[in-house]
Amino acid sequence: MEEKKDLEVIDLRVIFKKIYERRRLFYKVLPIVFVLSCAYILCFPRYYQSALSLAPEVGGSSGLGGTLGSLASSFGFDLGSMETTDAINPMLYPDLMNDNGFVVGLFDIRVKSKDGEIDCSYYDYLLNHQKYPFWKYAISWVKKLLPKDEDTNLTKGNKLNPYILSKKQDDICNIIRDKIAISVDKKTAVISIAVEAQDPLICKTVADSVKDRLQTFITNYRTNKARIDEQYYKKLVDEAKANYEKARRLYGSYADSNMEMVLESYRAKQTDLENDMQLKYNTYTTLMSQYQMAKAKVQERTPAFTLVQGAAVPIKPAGPKRMIFVVGMCFFAVICTSLWTVKKDVFQKQE
Repeated sequence: MEEKKDLEVIDLRVIFKKIYERRRLFYKVLPIVFVLSCAYILCFPRYYQSALSLAPEVGGSSGLGGTLGSLASSFGFDLGSMETTDAINPMLYPDLMNDNGFVVGLFDIRVKSKDGEIDCSYYDYLLNHQKYPFWKYAISWVKKLLPKDEDTNLTKGNKLNPYILSKKQDDICNIIRDKIAISVDKKTAVISIAVEAQDPLICKTVADSVKDRLQTFITNYRTNKARIDEQYYKKLVDEAKANYEKARRLYGSYADSNMEMVLESYRAKQTDLENDMQLKYNTYTTLMSQYQMAKAKVQERTPAFTLVQGAAVPIKPAGPKRMIFVVGMCFFAVICTSLWTVKKDVFQKQE
């Protein structure tokens, strides 16, 4: 039979004793880690976060459908969005940040810092007024030595094609995507917008601007078909009105010039002109009614928005969490030093 080997029992008291014996090593490691951690985390600038919640009007159902929708929403399913005829489901609104057209539309947002020293566009703020760790400035200086990519001038009224961007503009788009987050609650369809910036007032300003741009996008999308119909009926009404006025002038002129005539041929022609004028008038009034209905349809399709939570100017920075970082690094240093101490004793014991 093979001899059973006794399992070694780890005595924690022995381990703690060995660590205590080498406590001077901790006296050297911890101050070094503390100083390096403080020096590292202080290089990162403070940033703030501001958030708001927006509840758009959604087409709901009544009766049994509304009951089923409420029941399904409790399990995380949105039957209302599944039944909608819109091509863009509300759950897809966060994907707007992936579209260059929507992101580039945020370039011209006017922002102003809390201390008043910065007053420029959001694009210029992200390009020229950001604080970075010192090593990023060194990297940026090296990049300036490389051949530059020609940038589209945004200050002289040139229309920027959002789908033909320079390298610099594309980088700003990616920065905006990192700093702005749009999410939709599947149960309540409430849209949440969170913005991060290095200035608290700019943080709130951008959040409100993104809310306005999103409302405009949703409204334009929901009313697009109705507005096209309105413009179409407006064109028909203008043409019908012009035809009616032309027929009315022709009838009036003919009737005034032939008041004394008793011949049947003149009376028949006058009757034909009167009938043609009445027909054009009926066409004009019918189209006018349809035009008014189309205008009402635009208003009907225009969604209403309820601001559940407005964006506020943050008082305290959201990060970086300097104290937590330093404490975490010191704790990590204690663990690593302890393991290294115990491991060294084990190897010496085996030798």
